[in-house]
Amino acid sequence: MPDLTLGFDTSAAHCAAALLSGDDCLAARHEEMGRGQAERLMPLLEEVLAEAGVGWRDLTRIGVGIGPGNFTGVRIAVSAARGLSLSLRAPALGVSITDAAQFGSEGPVLAAVAAPRERVYLEGFRTAQAIPLDLHELDALPEGLAEPGLTCIGTAAEEVATRIGAAAAPAAFAPAEAIARIAASREFIPGERPAPLYLRAADAAPPSDPPPRILD
Repeated sequence: MPDLTLGFDTSAAHCAAALLSGDDCLAARHEEMGRGQAERLMPLLEEVLAEAGVGWRDLTRIGVGIGPGNFTGVRIAVSAARGLSLSLRAPALGVSITDAAQFGSEGPVLAAVAAPRERVYLEGFRTAQAIPLDLHELDALPEGLAEPGLTCIGTAAEEVATRIGAAAAPAAFAPAEAIARIAASREFIPGERPAPLYLRAADAAPPSDPPPRILD
């Protein structure tokens, strides 16, 4: 059997997973939810594995969405990926949500992922000028983002494209499948572990309950 890569993401208002065997997607789930990812993630992963007829020990690689996005959601997924990697002795690789959004595209792309309070995460791929990953106000986008042939992709693609005068297109893959495909093809550096990608401070005080433990 080809290598099996499990990808999953809880960085936004969803709980999503996909299982790849080589280039084939054997099973996938994507459930919209504003809360409850901590309770739903592991059962959802087990459902994906069961649908494909494989077990945890069959996995050869793990991909996880590291954000930017919801603080708690990112930590839930990263903690799960680290724990699975440790117990299964399978490499775990982190993938940003903007990288997942643009995966499978061609030409200059502006990944535009919606953030709370009328903001957006932007990152340029194959653009003439470097557009590093950052958080921006939708009503105050940087000048000079548009260029010939630029396509906006992501959950805020339409809004950003309208503001800067560019085209918009849907992502080639759902987030979890894109994460799995990127993780399957990316070189793993021994000793590296996925870590949350945060671009802003928390919106509120931390909860009184202890946060999910992130294993070293």
